[in-house]
Amino acid sequence: ALPAHAQSGTGYNTLKERAPVDAPAGKIEVVEFFSYGCSHCKNFEPIFTAWKKAAPADVVVRREHVGFQSSFEPLQRIYYALEAMGLADQPVHMKVFQALQAERKRLDKPDVLLPWIAEQVVYRAKFEATYKSFGVANKLRRAVQLQEAYHVEGTPALGIAGRYYTDGSMAGGFERMIQIANNLIAQERKK
Repeated sequence: ALPAHAQSGTGYNTLKERAPVDAPAGKIEVVEFFSYGCSHCKNFEPIFTAWKKAAPADVVVRREHVGFQSSFEPLQRIYYALEAMGLADQPVHMKVFQALQAERKRLDKPDVLLPWIAEQVVYRAKFEATYKSFGVANKLRRAVQLQEAYHVEGTPALGIAGRYYTDGSMAGGFERMIQIANNLIAQERKK
């Protein structure tokens, strides 16, 4: 079998088959693949968030929570429920990393998650309904399809314009991931 992506240069791969893109025509999509359970993702998040806030108008940036195996599902559901409630860019997003990793709270367990969510000034009943919703279940499936289309090997990772993939180990660090994304965005603009 041939490798899914060809090494294109230093620090990133070009996909042999284009990954699906949600961004409208004329916009360049950047997808961050992450997991709440990943310590590197927690460390990358402030860097990524700052970059996302400063992204040019023609760049559409979004996150996808990876689902490498079924044990990731509760964490994916947390992210997609927060996203559906308009809270994915709020402080509660970083608090999930903190609670899981530093405080060792079992947020993958609803009996731990729901009281914790209520403490974060998130409406528990609305969150619980969203967490269990068909819409969130669909987001999980789509996230896994996109992660497979980009051939995500680790997190944090970036998918750029449905064509390019880089991750922390491939790029050699977080700052370099951002630099590669900026270079590939500039390259896409010229097309």
